[in-house]
Amino acid sequence: MKKDQIFFLKDRGVIFIDGKDAKEFLQNIVTNDINKVSNTSSCFASLLTPQGKYLFDFIIVKHKNGYFLDCEKGQADKLVDRLNTYKLNSSIEILNLSNEFEVAVINKEKFLSLEGSKDLEGNTIKYNNDTIILDPRLKDLGGRIIANLEKLTISIKDLGLKSEDPKNYYNLSYKLGIPQINTLKLQEKIFGLECNFEQLNGIDFKKGCYVGQENTARMKLKNKLRRKLFPLKSNEKLGIGSNVTFNKINIGKVLIDEPHPFALIKLFDPNFSEFKNKEILADNKKVTIITS
Repeated sequence: MKKDQIFFLKDRGVIFIDGKDAKEFLQNIVTNDINKVSNTSSCFASLLTPQGKYLFDFIIVKHKNGYFLDCEKGQADKLVDRLNTYKLNSSIEILNLSNEFEVAVINKEKFLSLEGSKDLEGNTIKYNNDTIILDPRLKDLGGRIIANLEKLTISIKDLGLKSEDPKNYYNLSYKLGIPQINTLKLQEKIFGLECNFEQLNGIDFKKGCYVGQENTARMKLKNKLRRKLFPLKSNEKLGIGSNVTFNKINIGKVLIDEPHPFALIKLFDPNFSEFKNKEILADNKKVTIITS
């Protein structure tokens, strides 16, 4: 990403959770600590099944008296439905505002040139009253802007930015090992720790209980992480469920096929170094595991 570029992420949605119980509500169900979220700090988190399997992931941003969830737009309605199942008697309102707010990304260096910015993952500032967040997963993913289109247009002009193809942004995310498209294909097939959420600052092991906490904590405590999600590079289209093999040994399975393939790969503790960054096979098609 270049300093004068901005990428409009049309496939990102925005959910707003408002009300006096909003903080407690989120704290009881998501993997990260909501106390980290303020007007100057945002966090990455996920919602898991009671067994600790992946359902949704999102960036949580303070907005007025509530919180924005920056999520995959195609999953927004399902995420709202799932959140409502936990609502019970909580005094909150859950709104899908994906048609009212835009999510865009700017270069990290551009973010750091803005007044009040800090070189910290999750650092959150205001520019023309728009919220801008240095990505809480990895700083190299740049600053995310959440705003309505009219205000965002003004900010783009003021900052001297040019809109570029978001494919360039998603290619970077893919190379860094972070899936953001077609995450539906991961649902209930992979544990939160296998999604690399610990490395992406998405799990807090010191907070209280949340949905899926028991299995997640057990995997961490007993060092039972045996598989992880990795991007795959291939010149051929891969199929979901394709077995990934190395020297005729099954080492994983393709979970996301397009536009950027990801596979759940076994971590052979002393042997993983033997096949990372080397050509392996997925249903007889040559692929390479990207380990960045």
